[in-house]
Amino acid sequence: MLGDSKAYSGFSVDDPTAARRFYEDILGLRVSDEEMDGIMRLHLGGGTEVLVYAKPDHRPATFTVLNFPVPDVEQAVDELTARGVRFERYANPPTDEKGVMRAGGPLIAWFTDPAGNVFSVIAED
Repeated sequence: MLGDSKAYSGFSVDDPTAARRFYEDILGLRVSDEEMDGIMRLHLGGGTEVLVYAKPDHRPATFTVLNFPVPDVEQAVDELTARGVRFERYANPPTDEKGVMRAGGPLIAWFTDPAGNVFSVIAED
């Protein structure tokens, strides 16, 4: 029944203005407003769309809500760091001084949006 549905995901933020500024100005994403106030749509590669909505009692997810596959994780980390993004440092899985996890699997580095939602840049297949 749902196999042919064009599904999409979504997540909340506490300050949509700050989030939109981050998504557009720092990450370089295309963002559009929805008809309902406080809801925006992120337009990602391959036609993927994600809804972002304001939620007064927002609590960031404790998992990665959005992964961005990139051809060169090191370069992406350097460019985003230069734009003011701070990459997370974890003991498990271990990340290096730049925030890149190199302990098996694809290279990946995590960062948060202004609402504390976890995103990543991850090596493309």
